[in-house]
Amino acid sequence: MSKKSAKIAALIDTCRGRDLDAHYLGYFECFNRELFYESHDVLEELWLADRPGPEGSFYKGLIQFAGAFVHLQKNRLRPAAALFKLARTNLEKYPPIHQRLDLAAVLQLIAHWLNALESTDFTANPLTPDNAPKLHLLPAL
Repeated sequence: MSKKSAKIAALIDTCRGRDLDAHYLGYFECFNRELFYESHDVLEELWLADRPGPEGSFYKGLIQFAGAFVHLQKNRLRPAAALFKLARTNLEKYPPIHQRLDLAAVLQLIAHWLNALESTDFTANPLTPDNAPKLHLLPAL
């Protein structure tokens, strides 16, 4: 087991045994703690197993969404915008609610963050410790 695999296993440990894949749930746990790089890493393991499958673009879009915030944390504004656009392209392929995630709301978040970046011509980082987004899954039916 690599160091990266051990770290991911530790991050998703509390997500095991639930109704959805622990990697998927771990993505949201990390994302909502502003551990954007870790959320990317956690979901990447699931994406790598399903890249050509029906969920490949969905996972890729979520990874890109988290990656955009990694760039914002590092004050790389144009790369953040590029990843927001790639995430939008991948997530738009799915219905408004997918895997208990309100994708319509995620797409609105992408539009908001892109607008915040573009409206200042990439001169101001819109991410602050007080305004990081949170993602929540819908309850199971």
